[in-house]
Amino acid sequence: MSEECRWQAVCERDAAHDGQFVFAVRSTGIYCRPSCPARRPKRENVSFYHSPPQAEAAGYRPCKRCTPQGSSPAEQLDALVTAACRLLDQADKPLALNELAARIGLSASHLARAFKARTGLTPKAWACARQRERLAVSLPGAGSVLEAALNSGYNDTRALYQQADGITLGSRRLGSPGETLQVIVAPCPLGYLLLAGSDNGLCALLFGDSAAAVEAELRQRFPAATLQADEGQLQASLNAVLQQIDEPARAARLPLDLRGTAFQQRVWQALRAIPVGQTRTYGQLAASLGSHPRAIARACASNPVGLLVPCHRVTAADGSLGGYRWGTARKAALLKTETEIREVKTP
Repeated sequence: MSEECRWQAVCERDAAHDGQFVFAVRSTGIYCRPSCPARRPKRENVSFYHSPPQAEAAGYRPCKRCTPQGSSPAEQLDALVTAACRLLDQADKPLALNELAARIGLSASHLARAFKARTGLTPKAWACARQRERLAVSLPGAGSVLEAALNSGYNDTRALYQQADGITLGSRRLGSPGETLQVIVAPCPLGYLLLAGSDNGLCALLFGDSAAAVEAELRQRFPAATLQADEGQLQASLNAVLQQIDEPARAARLPLDLRGTAFQQRVWQALRAIPVGQTRTYGQLAASLGSHPRAIARACASNPVGLLVPCHRVTAADGSLGGYRWGTARKAALLKTETEIREVKTP
């Protein structure tokens, strides 16, 4: 990086360049990180160094305001918010803001602002989301919805019915009793493919290494439903899905029976809006939905309909694949095929 570019980063207090270099001011004998909020020095007094040890070897001392030799104030605040998220995730019941702030070591107002800026949610909203997740986990094995609610930290069941879900709490607890799902399993380029359909549409599209593996996953998702081998109703859907795997541009347009929380439904809808051959990062989706990348990742991992709800088109911010419910090798294969199709179409 040229000195002109470095000086521009200093003038703009560009935090993206923190860790790439430091600048030292001869008139003060202090060196800083590019994002230092202190008053800008005169250009003729500034020199640049690759690292803090180089600046200190030249006789400069670190700025106490931006701490260039360690974590920046923003990075320290990031770590505190991460710690707050961890406390909320591990708490049996939602923590009051004052209690959370005291345990983190910040004022309540400071924590609230920092938390909302970094996650898109208030601490209370974050805690409520985690509580809903604990409820979803405990429902299938609970004796009643009330029992699951109490085990998840709720005082009663009143609040549970104020948010619409794709399936009733009682039905979710019992694993969809009385419901019959049509099931078809077939080999595909990604291993084995399972489709399951209800009266309302496809409710599962699963990948696995064997027929037994995909059938076991389906049973985990619908433990009390009756699974019936398809007698021809799903064959056209299977053909459309297999065609999409080979030719992503010919996307299958099939009716779906998506079952999830209101937030999961929003995420899955956003996934379906990502064009073939393109990707989005967890952060980009989080920004568009006013959420947090980790919440987006959890919704992607909960997606029961692979390929048709293309969670494989969401990648990490650093350009890596990130996670995938059915293995990153399958994710890489899907993205490779879609990218090749896009490149062929690009003149």
